[in-house]
Amino acid sequence: MNYEERDKYGMYKATTGVATEPDLSPGPGPRLMGADTLIGNDVYNQKDEDLGDIKEIMLDVRGGRVAYAVLSFGGFLGMGEKLFAVPWSALTLDTVNKRFVLGVDKERLANAPGFDKDKWPDMQNPTWSKEIHAYYGTTPNVDDRF
Repeated sequence: MNYEERDKYGMYKATTGVATEPDLSPGPGPRLMGADTLIGNDVYNQKDEDLGDIKEIMLDVRGGRVAYAVLSFGGFLGMGEKLFAVPWSALTLDTVNKRFVLGVDKERLANAPGFDKDKWPDMQNPTWSKEIHAYYGTTPNVDDRF
C-alpha cells in the first residue's frame, strides 16, 4: 500500500495553495509526509526488484529527524521475515510509482545486518550505528547521538 492510499486525513490531495519551489506541490507532501502514511510502503531497488516494505519509522527524538526505516524482507506471510534498519538517507522516494527506492541488490540486502522481530538491536549503540551506515554507504549526521 502506498502513502496516498494510507492518507486518512486527505493531506496528499491537491490543494489550492501555491508551491514556493518549482519541484514542490502545494500541501504537505511528498517532501513533508505523515509518518503513519509511510508504514507499509513498498521498497524496491533500481532493478525494480521488490525488497519488502517499511514496518516502522525510527525517530531521533533529540535530533528531530528520521534516523532509520525498519524494512521487512523475506519470509512468507510474516513467517521467517528478517528486519533491517536502513538509514533514512539511503532511501529515496519514487513519487511516480509511490514507493521508496533503496540502492542495494536483493542479495546484498539478504546478507545485510538484520534482526528478528522479537529481538531488536540497541539502535543507540554507536558501534551498531557505524556498522549499519558503513553497510549502506551512508554517513551519520555529525550530531548523531547514537
